[in-house]
Amino acid sequence: MLMANTNIYLTLLLLLSVLKWVQSTPHSSTNYVQDACSVTRYRALCINTLAPFSTTAKTSPSKWARAGVSITIGETKKVTQYLMKVKNYRTMKGSYKIPLSDCIECLQDAIDQLHGSLGVLRKLNARNFYAQMGDITTWLSAVLTDHETCLDGFENPRGKQAKMVRNRVLRSSYFTSNALALVNKLSTSGLDNTVA
Repeated sequence: MLMANTNIYLTLLLLLSVLKWVQSTPHSSTNYVQDACSVTRYRALCINTLAPFSTTAKTSPSKWARAGVSITIGETKKVTQYLMKVKNYRTMKGSYKIPLSDCIECLQDAIDQLHGSLGVLRKLNARNFYAQMGDITTWLSAVLTDHETCLDGFENPRGKQAKMVRNRVLRSSYFTSNALALVNKLSTSGLDNTVA
């Protein structure tokens, strides 16, 4: 009986030790994305959309910044395609025709700015790092301005479709805000932490 109790005790002790070790491991995949997203305004969105990058980005600010911009490109493209589809709806041809066209133009410009940002993020170098970061920050700020300009045309939306347009564009701006925060984190981290 004493032997059985000792075995149970040792098994429990071993199990507790393993559990404690797993919990104290400095960075699991979840911790990586939570650490990266800690600087963002829309953390839940950041964590949910960037979680798949955890195993590759780990603690690299440059990889997180690239992931943030990549996700933002995809989201902005989806919203732009949605707006192009909605433009043909009868309910959007009246007073929303011009704001919708302006919005599409703004988001297409935003996509160009995002692609430019991603291109520079892929080619960061020590000699031009701070100039490159300045360019990227300027471009991402312009993307936010594009979203705001688009939203101006849907400030007080009337009708279900107009409200959906506003909500989709607004959500897309959250992605941009998060990407800009990740780029700013990279900028302040400096070159020492830019792992390709």
